[in-house]
Amino acid sequence: MNERLHGEYKVPGGKLVAVDLSVSGDHLAEVRVSGDFFLDPDEALTVIDRALGGVNTETAVGELAARIDADLARATAEGILGVPVTMVGFDSRAVAIAVRRALGRSTGWSDHTFTYLDPGVLDPTEHVALDQVLARELASGERGPTFRFWEWQNPAVVIGSFQSLRNEVDSEAAERLGVQVVRRVSGGGAMFMEAGNCITFSLVVPATLVDGMSYEASYAFLDEWVLTALGQVGVQAHYAGLNDIASPAGKIAGAAQKRFVGGAVLHHVTMAYDIDADKMLQVLRIGREKLSDKGTKSANKRVDPVRSQTHLPRAEVMASFLSTFRSLYRVVDGELTASELAEAKQLAETKFGNPEWTARVP
Repeated sequence: MNERLHGEYKVPGGKLVAVDLSVSGDHLAEVRVSGDFFLDPDEALTVIDRALGGVNTETAVGELAARIDADLARATAEGILGVPVTMVGFDSRAVAIAVRRALGRSTGWSDHTFTYLDPGVLDPTEHVALDQVLARELASGERGPTFRFWEWQNPAVVIGSFQSLRNEVDSEAAERLGVQVVRRVSGGGAMFMEAGNCITFSLVVPATLVDGMSYEASYAFLDEWVLTALGQVGVQAHYAGLNDIASPAGKIAGAAQKRFVGGAVLHHVTMAYDIDADKMLQVLRIGREKLSDKGTKSANKRVDPVRSQTHLPRAEVMASFLSTFRSLYRVVDGELTASELAEAKQLAETKFGNPEWTARVP
């Protein structure tokens, strides 16, 4: 039997779950779960520990969680626990993720060093291309996790990978107003972007960081630091729905994600700073159904500018965000290599600037 292994997982908006265990051969042994969560009855903790004993070390999060849930249900049905189990601040998946972290199959923020990149002003097609380049390099081991802000000059609409071009964008209005249309590799909705009117960042991380998490859980997990950063500039924000960040005054930002074969995850957020809502409405075809789903009657209310809530220049808000990210995680400054930039520019020309790609969903 090997030495004791320890893993922890902090549930976004919830409690800390810790697991200590040993490995015998290729199976878990002597599993002990602890944390600052709430659990009733007390005896349920013993059931959880025993449910994990003897499980193969390669077992995925979903299977581990299902085993815990099944054993708790069985113990309740057989009268062993006496009353139904109540878990507050955590769940079986949180325990499973902590187990995977103890085994090194899943990682936490503190297990990684993030490289901050400042590539300067790029064309929007080059930004979406660079996302793909950095994700491919992480998957192949050529780079570690990266964090960067976008800077650009020409106005653009960046649509999600699966959106219909004609349904989302008024092409005549876009051409008349000089708004470039770009399709990215991640899903989600359209982003209306003029230089200086929004804050966009890209985070490329290993899949182990979101191991076992659903897309919904991983959005909240990867953006938990953003809520802290917004708080630092005076905005009390929260996650709303699958991928929106909102404040009491309305929606602030939307996130999008792409998981690549090979183990890289691209996660990016676009945050409204000072949107020209009239121009946005001319270019984007925002339907009543989508607006009603957000609980608002007008697009103007959907996009709540960060500027109006912080009263700070955009550059100062971004600097504060970066400072928060540095304070929470291990970050080093880096630079794009000449070959990375060349590859991004080539992809921008051959793929992301190609009308066939942009209209791949007509």
